[in-house]
Amino acid sequence: MPITRSHIRATLDSYLTRHPHERESLAGLFALMDGPDDPSHRTTLPGHVTCSAVVIDRDRRVLHIVHKATGLLLTPGGHAEADRSLLAAALREVSEETGIQPGDLCLTPQFLGAPVDIDVHGIDANPAKGEPSHQHFDFRFAFYVSTEQLPPLRLQDEEVSGAQWLAFADVRSPTLRAKLLDAQVEGLDGQPEPVNASALVHDGFGNYLLHLRDLREGIWAPGVFALLGGGRERGDRCLEATMRRELAEEAPGLQPVGLTPYAVEEAKSVDGLAVPIKVYTARWSGHPDTADLQEGVLLQWFTTDMLDRLPLSPGLGDLIRRHAAEHPPAGSPPDRLRPLHEEAPAGTELHIVGVHLHLQDDQGRILLGLRHPESAFAPDEWHFLAGHCEREAAISCLVREAQEEAGLIVDPDDVELVHVVHHVDSPTARARIALVFQARAWSGTPQLLEPDRCVAWRWFSPQDLPAKVVPYTRLAIEGIGAGRPYTQTGW
Repeated sequence: MPITRSHIRATLDSYLTRHPHERESLAGLFALMDGPDDPSHRTTLPGHVTCSAVVIDRDRRVLHIVHKATGLLLTPGGHAEADRSLLAAALREVSEETGIQPGDLCLTPQFLGAPVDIDVHGIDANPAKGEPSHQHFDFRFAFYVSTEQLPPLRLQDEEVSGAQWLAFADVRSPTLRAKLLDAQVEGLDGQPEPVNASALVHDGFGNYLLHLRDLREGIWAPGVFALLGGGRERGDRCLEATMRRELAEEAPGLQPVGLTPYAVEEAKSVDGLAVPIKVYTARWSGHPDTADLQEGVLLQWFTTDMLDRLPLSPGLGDLIRRHAAEHPPAGSPPDRLRPLHEEAPAGTELHIVGVHLHLQDDQGRILLGLRHPESAFAPDEWHFLAGHCEREAAISCLVREAQEEAGLIVDPDDVELVHVVHHVDSPTARARIALVFQARAWSGTPQLLEPDRCVAWRWFSPQDLPAKVVPYTRLAIEGIGAGRPYTQTGW
């Protein structure tokens, strides 16, 4: 089955978001995409799409082959065949022409699965093949060599007469050379690093949260239990941001704490590429049905003695057992309550209940914390010391959160409810009830005990709050100042 027109169009559009100034020079490619013929078939004239692989070693050199027919030094590449994607076509071509297998390569953090360059060049007529002169619109994909040693080359005798590794400054294509030199500033250095992240979520009591993936062709590890996670996108500032975005997209009701790097595991992509995955650990103790799963089939807690009975992604069982051996269970797991179903009247919606500490010092200033810049919720914004109620009383939750997040000791008898915010962030988001409590007394100085969630504590005058405050937090502070007990927003 040929590469679809929609896939080529999406890849082109993605490329132009990075290189909008090239739109005019790619006018011929747009005309091809709007035409009636298969844009990737070699008989489509006056031009068609081809694919190349830009293979970069650890010395920042690019593999070139000597093309027998022309004597030119080129990156490995050629025509698309029955490939699932343009990137897969580039991988097939480099394998056929040089013997380098997909498993010897991995994606680069700078370009990921997008083309590094789209080059337009003319091809002379070939009477022996009955081909008139025409154009190639060459989609070029960058890969790092993933192995410590360079893989041996097995050159294709029919088309290739030699090979050379050339430094970025010596790359033969001017457009490719310029892009590689520019990308050095962004860290294009030939050193493989993870561009995928996964979350090993556990409850501290020997249970691990696993995700049953869809049984569909064309996706990684279909129909097996795996960890939540996914691949880096261009907007992600780091892999931790990737991890937080993936959790928010896949299971927005799942809000684990203590996201911490744990290991780097190796996997293979659907195209056979080497995929180093950075695994983070995190803790959560909720019921899987409250995670609001958006992708895949289900989430479920499992203990290590159940792993042998499950279809697991490669290496996952060993990873979990290793973590379990290093972190013995701390006791019995808490009860996990399912969301409301038949228990409540029709139309009842489950609300998330959060507790918030409105703490004022002897100068009347309010304590706020600056959310982590990679946080899925309110990154780089100031917020109350807060947390979500588990199977516990709201004031008990507040006391626990104050000690866990900031090292503050609050006596439940010194706490009173001063405001309630009933809010919803968007028409599709789960509704929330924010309970704001004031502590008349406390002990301790605010500490950064959960730096993955909060990066600073600071006291602010209610009349001089910073510009970036969580909107409902600002409304609650204003409501408390005005003596109002209730605010609603987003409805």
